[in-house]
Amino acid sequence: MAFDSIFKADLFQGQTVIVTGGGSGIGRCTAHELAALGASVILVGRKPQKLQQVAAEIAEDGGTAHWLACDIRDEEAVTALVTQIIREHGPIHGLVNNAGGQYPSPLASINQKGFETVLRTNLVGGFLMAREVFNQSMNKHGGAIVNMLADMWGGMPGMGHSGAARSGMDNFTKTAAFEWGYAGVRVNAVAPGWIASSGMDTYEGAFKAVIPTLREHVPLKRIGTESEVSAAIVFLLSPAAAFISGSTLRIDGAASLGSRAWPLHKAQPPSEPFNGFHRAYLPDVLKTEH
Repeated sequence: MAFDSIFKADLFQGQTVIVTGGGSGIGRCTAHELAALGASVILVGRKPQKLQQVAAEIAEDGGTAHWLACDIRDEEAVTALVTQIIREHGPIHGLVNNAGGQYPSPLASINQKGFETVLRTNLVGGFLMAREVFNQSMNKHGGAIVNMLADMWGGMPGMGHSGAARSGMDNFTKTAAFEWGYAGVRVNAVAPGWIASSGMDTYEGAFKAVIPTLREHVPLKRIGTESEVSAAIVFLLSPAAAFISGSTLRIDGAASLGSRAWPLHKAQPPSEPFNGFHRAYLPDVLKTEH
């Protein structure tokens, strides 16, 4: 089997695209789709074993993928990483700033180290990657960057550190799009809502118990798929989005809209999901849904 993308098979032929956080979840799915469309994908993350596994999957499916371990929070490491990628693979055509991570906690219980760690992972690391890709490559020949946000539009109770970081990335996306447009560089972002991804299995306790009920708070009455996020990322990287820059695309089934003053109707048959990822699997936390 192969990735069933809605885009034409040679869309990114001859292009080099970096995917951070490519060892799991949405990053893994996006890397597979880009490789299926002809891109030479560079997987970046902190855990070599996960990156190796995804690179092997892509090779088995007939695609091209390389991997490099890097902590994107380390400025010197990021600079060296981008230099190595250009030296070994040539110009960088696309960057998917997907890497991130957070943990559930009320604001009153987050210490300074925890707050700063999440900001460095979800905001500073993405800035460093984008800056170096621009300075070392894209300022010479253009390119496209897609940053990862989240549904933080009404605040992010229980994950205030991540909400602050994602809000910052939204503004960074706008600023970078304006400042770098002269070089033919487009910068956009995606903001997924509740997506059936391996990241759901990292949560414990009360938050884990809530996950199977999330679909009831989505107007479309379901949780999204990794493929639905990947397709949006691929579109924003593609020539079809050549005049789109500085935008953030919400992928949340309208869950971030409305208010409790307008209650949702009782569940009807949910909308049909798009799932083109042949290697996708359901998170364990959703397998017990009734």
